[in-house]
This record gives sequence, structure tokens and C-alpha cells, in this order.
Amino acid sequence: MPPMNYTNDIEALRESFRNIYGSDTGTLIARAPGRVNLIGEHTDYNDGFVLPVAVDKSIFICFRPNDSKQINLHTTTLNDSVTLSLVEPRTDPAHPWSRYPVSVLKVLLEEKWDLVGIDAVIASTVPPGGGLASSGAFEVCFCLAITRASGVELNPLAIAQLCQLAESRFAGLQCGIMDQFTSLYGVQDMALFLDCRSLAYELIPFPSDRSAIIVCDTGVRHELASSEYNKRRSECEAAVEMLKPFVGGIRALRDVNLYVFKTHEANLPSPNRQRARHVITENRRVEEAVKALKAKNLFQFGILMEASHASLRDDYEVSCRELDVMVEIAQSIKGVYGARMTGGGFGGCTVNLVEPGAVDRFIETITSQYAARVGLRPKIHICKIADGAGVIEA
Repeated sequence: MPPMNYTNDIEALRESFRNIYGSDTGTLIARAPGRVNLIGEHTDYNDGFVLPVAVDKSIFICFRPNDSKQINLHTTTLNDSVTLSLVEPRTDPAHPWSRYPVSVLKVLLEEKWDLVGIDAVIASTVPPGGGLASSGAFEVCFCLAITRASGVELNPLAIAQLCQLAESRFAGLQCGIMDQFTSLYGVQDMALFLDCRSLAYELIPFPSDRSAIIVCDTGVRHELASSEYNKRRSECEAAVEMLKPFVGGIRALRDVNLYVFKTHEANLPSPNRQRARHVITENRRVEEAVKALKAKNLFQFGILMEASHASLRDDYEVSCRELDVMVEIAQSIKGVYGARMTGGGFGGCTVNLVEPGAVDRFIETITSQYAARVGLRPKIHICKIADGAGVIEA
């Protein structure tokens, strides 16, 4: 497959930079893709397994050093600007999106890196808040830009870990490392099987000729998403503590297999029992999904996706009516291998694997039936699997 072509996105970004700062001489472009998680939801912060792909929806930052201690940022997506100080970076409440670059700056400054100011323009093709990890991509992209401008050399793993730390400590979401890792390590037409404890990973060829990856945005964002996400993490950690007297040496739910869990689940109260059951069975589904993908068995892969959604709905309780309706419609369409919610939940998106010949029928059916049942028109994104983040030289 030829590499993705981002020429039009980059040229538009450079033009915006020229309009704001006068010229684009000496600029570079950082790009970081969003991701779609095919299966393995809410397992990453439990030291478990995930199977995401990087997608051709990206954050772009055109930047250059400005010989100051100020970070001047403009986002074309929101048509908004903010200036941050390298002396004491603070989130501007009038510009809430600034918490992501501020979080990255705080972590880098804690590491005692000598940073320089930059002028930058940001553009995004990642739908915000829709389960495609726009915040993780933004953090990675900004980290690439500021470190490159400052002459700080960090390998991709260090960037992923720094950006995860930035989001969990300063941006308010106790996330795992999947989003940032996938944004950096993604490879075109490959799924990424990641062990979130060891960070060992394996690239699994995805049969793009036999299946389109379609992301459908429900159009709803429930306010409790962030707080409930952190609550689920606490419930899982509490379940681990409750299991320790019965299961020796466990550090996370990753260390509990299904047989052991069934033996001791009566010792867990609700909802910790259900949360643990989701994570433990989801880890197993990821491993089975990898086997199915290696065997090019998309029908089995789809069955596992649908089991994942049921578990997220019933045991983890992070779905909502709109997601359930969208998945139910997708499952009824001929040519759909599988469908499930993707991302943190409480709204956002579903991910669907669809036979290429059924794509038009899928889009038409989802659009009409979802609007009839929910009263909203979904946004639909056909995603290609893309390479990970980097700085574009020219």
C-alpha cells in the first residue's frame, strides 16, 4: 500500500501559519494519529491486552522556535488562540483545550528539560470526544513539536509514557497507555496487539481488502463520562485487593484467569464482581481475537466484538441507549462482521467491521434507522489504518 498522503492538510496548515505569523520559514510539521480500538476496552489500565489501530484521522501542528519563553498556540479547528508561559504553564479556563499542552509542559519541565518557546498552529481531523483518542493524539503531537523545537531527543516509548503521565496527573483522566502508544507505534494496515504491562507488542496484518473499519458517532456525550471512567478504575483496583487473600501474587486483574475468577467471584460484592468479570473476560477475548485475525477469520472476530459490547453494557456499565441502538442496528445489517462501542463509553462512537461491498448499505441503514429511533443523525467515518506519529521535514 502507498503511504497516506497528507499534502492538502499540511498545505492548509502552512497557509494558516503564514496568515497568523507572517511567514512559514523554518517551520516543521508534527503529526499524530488518533486510534480506533478494535477490541480490549478498559483493560489497558488493568495491565491487560488491547488491539487498536492508528487511523488516518490526525492532529497536525505547524511550529517553529520563537526565541522566547512563550508558547503561542492557535487552533484552526476551534478558531481560538492561547499563549502559555514556560516559566509557569497554567491552563487558561477560557480556553479549556489548553490543559493538554499545559499537562505535557508540566511533565517535561519536571524532568528538567530545557524547553524553548514556539509559535504553532494546530489543526485536527480527529473527531473530538468520539472515542478516537483525540486528546492522546494532541498530547503526542504537541510533545513531538516542543521537544523537536528544543532539541530534546526522546524515543517513542518515552514520549508515550510522558504523555500518559501528563493526562493522568494533570488533565484529569486516569487513563492507561493505549492511546499514546498506538499514536506513536501504529503501522499502516497493521493492528497492534499490546501488552499494557510489559509494553511488548506485536503487529498483526489486517485484511483491509476484506473489511472496512467504519466508526459511527452517536452524536451524544454524557457529562459523567470522565468521572465514571475514573470510578471504574477505582472499582477494579478495589476488586484486586479483595481477591488478594484468595489469589497469591496478583498486582492487577490481568493476573486473574477466568477459572480462578469463577472460583472466587462470590467473595466480591457488586459492582466490583461485574467490573472484574468484564476485564478478565475482555482480556481473554483480545487473545482470541488475535488468533482470529491471524487466521483471517473475520466472522469469529465479529462474534468477539459483539461479546465485548455486551460485557461493556452489562458488566462494566459504560454503554448508553444511543450506543446500544447503534450497535443493534449494525448487527442487523447483512455484510457486517461485528460492531461494538469503542472508547470510554457513555456516548461517543461504535466501531464496525464491514464487508467492502456492504459499505454503502451500512451507511444508508445506520443513518436512516438511527435517526428514526434516536432523533439524531450520526456522523460516519470510514477509517484507514495509518502509520504512527512523527515530524515531517518538508
